[in-house]
Amino acid sequence: MYKEKRSAHSAFVPIRGLQYHVLQWSQGPVHPDLPALFLLHGWMDVGASYQFMVDALSDDFLRGRRIIAPDWRGFGLTEVKTDSFWFPDYLADLDFLIDTLSPGQAVDLVGHSMGGNVSMNYAGVRPERIRRLINLEGFGLAQTRPSQAAGRMAQWMDELKTLHAGALSLRDYGEREGVAQRLMKTNPRLDADKARWLAGHWASADAQGRWRILGEAAHKLKNPYLFRWDEMQEIWKRISAPVLAIHASDDTLARWSSGNYTLAHYHERLKNVAQTRIACIDDAGHMLHHDQPLALAELIENFLA
Repeated sequence: MYKEKRSAHSAFVPIRGLQYHVLQWSQGPVHPDLPALFLLHGWMDVGASYQFMVDALSDDFLRGRRIIAPDWRGFGLTEVKTDSFWFPDYLADLDFLIDTLSPGQAVDLVGHSMGGNVSMNYAGVRPERIRRLINLEGFGLAQTRPSQAAGRMAQWMDELKTLHAGALSLRDYGEREGVAQRLMKTNPRLDADKARWLAGHWASADAQGRWRILGEAAHKLKNPYLFRWDEMQEIWKRISAPVLAIHASDDTLARWSSGNYTLAHYHERLKNVAQTRIACIDDAGHMLHHDQPLALAELIENFLA
């Protein structure tokens, strides 16, 4: 099994009526002038997902720096019982976490996928709180049409009934190895040692010995609200921090969107951000922090230096 090079400290931060789980890495005394680095995970993931990348960071970069990776509400060890999750809540949670863990100081953000989308929107809403931002495949969504509104709302209500009837759930597994195999099926580049390590953070055994995903099934519901790029565009225009947008050599966006929203479209949207650099990591898929942690760590260090 993978052996982490740098152990994380696990803690719970009380915000907004929740006990928010965070992992923190540091090396030596914290330097007050170094901004905290927040690592924001994606959908159906956990903060521990960044462990391989943190292990790849150099001692010089880590010295005196705090690195913080929360589990979003309803993921990992941040428990909340609800049948609905709303995107603005992630921004508000991040706002509270930054105020609590780094009061009065601008921070650096790294966000993957959904976490990248949260990062971009937060940086536009609270530009003064972000020093630099790295977006890992946080592409956003294809533009929607007003004519889709009624059907989307009806779909959400139908899925709510399915959830409450017990017909919508996350699969469980007989053993940790089953979870590891599931992770490797999703990402064929993930080796067995890393998959077994991740399985212990992505899921846990219940009283009957079944391994259950640490996430709420309600995350699978279709959002009833449409994605409005015209609104997001105005938020992105307010981003004042330099942004490094990193994508993987595997074009997962084309596969997910069936050509309705492409990498070229995403890069065109990035022109709304005043200071943007684009980088690509070779031999990597959507989970590029698992596939190429060293290459990613080098890009992060250079950009945040």
